[in-house]
Amino acid sequence: YLKISKLALAFAIIRSKPPGKSCREYTEHLAKTVSEQDFGWKSKVEALESEVLRLRQELLLNKICPRFCLENNASAETLLDQERINPMSYSSQLEDSGCDVSNDYAFDSLGITSDFHQSEHNVSASKHWLERVLPLNLCSASKEESLTAPLQFLQHLLEIRKLSEGGSLQADFTELENDSFTICNSVSQLLDGLTVFYNSPKFPVSNFLTEAVHVLISLITDTKLSNHVLKKCFKKLEEFKKNLIQIILRNSSVNRFQALHAVSHMLVLLGRNNTLRNSLISLLLLEVRQFAEQLLQGHQIQAKCDIIRYENIFSLCMILEQLLQNETEESNVSSSDYDGEEKIKFLNNLDQIILHLSDEFPLFSLFLWRVNVLLNSAQIQ
Repeated sequence: YLKISKLALAFAIIRSKPPGKSCREYTEHLAKTVSEQDFGWKSKVEALESEVLRLRQELLLNKICPRFCLENNASAETLLDQERINPMSYSSQLEDSGCDVSNDYAFDSLGITSDFHQSEHNVSASKHWLERVLPLNLCSASKEESLTAPLQFLQHLLEIRKLSEGGSLQADFTELENDSFTICNSVSQLLDGLTVFYNSPKFPVSNFLTEAVHVLISLITDTKLSNHVLKKCFKKLEEFKKNLIQIILRNSSVNRFQALHAVSHMLVLLGRNNTLRNSLISLLLLEVRQFAEQLLQGHQIQAKCDIIRYENIFSLCMILEQLLQNETEESNVSSSDYDGEEKIKFLNNLDQIILHLSDEFPLFSLFLWRVNVLLNSAQIQ
């Protein structure tokens, strides 16, 4: 049947071929025309899906808090408008080697202060922020503007949470249980947008992307909303962490160090959540262990070392060390949370690996030893 169909199509093309064109040229012209039509339909479908999601977001917000309304906020100034009018000019974020990271500023290269647990805004300030709306542009090709809908929704969700806690609004967050699709898709879009940025970051970072990171971290640290987000978006967050780790390991750009600091800081922020921290530690232990074993095998057969991967692995080691230090400092968290398979595999034959690599790779061996000490000290505590 397939052969007959192909033969019939060939005859149709030959018979309808205009004069002056070969069959090949006419076939390519027809294929291009069909593909353009498909692309147009796909664009329309994506725009309609975005509009449906925006309407579902607005409906969910109104179910959570009936007093919530966006009608009078359409003319509010947006972060994107501010970005176009007042572009940032951070002198320490120029596209150089990224080596100028004094005062740990590179870890703040997304404009994020190290302390996310500042005192909450007062009610009037919260109301003012609630009025700041990022209108959705369905036809926008900008990476930042494609995030306006999920960012707007999640921003308002956080502000309703703050206002309800202050007693200014009455909100019913049990509605989040009844509409997992909306919050899952909103968080997924936000994570996808951040992944695109971290894959090819541009410095200085726009205020819009900085706000996206703030919103994500606020969601997973908020005592009331984090359970809803983690329960419905845990797999997506796990995928996001894996993507960030691979971005660190694969980055071979000469001027990559500032970008690596930004990604590392994002992973450390995610690790502040106890649920995400345990799985993140397991992922980091896996990558560091596999690299150490590969390095040992290569050293034994005198194989050439992958210098780029060797340099990048130190970022993972520093993240792992910081997370383990935070773990041991928090007395309310059980050290047995990550006494799992990855920890056992990591500690197995670690002394032998350090012994064989210490002469050729002293710095990496030192990091392995420090991680070993932190793991054992947590177990002793």
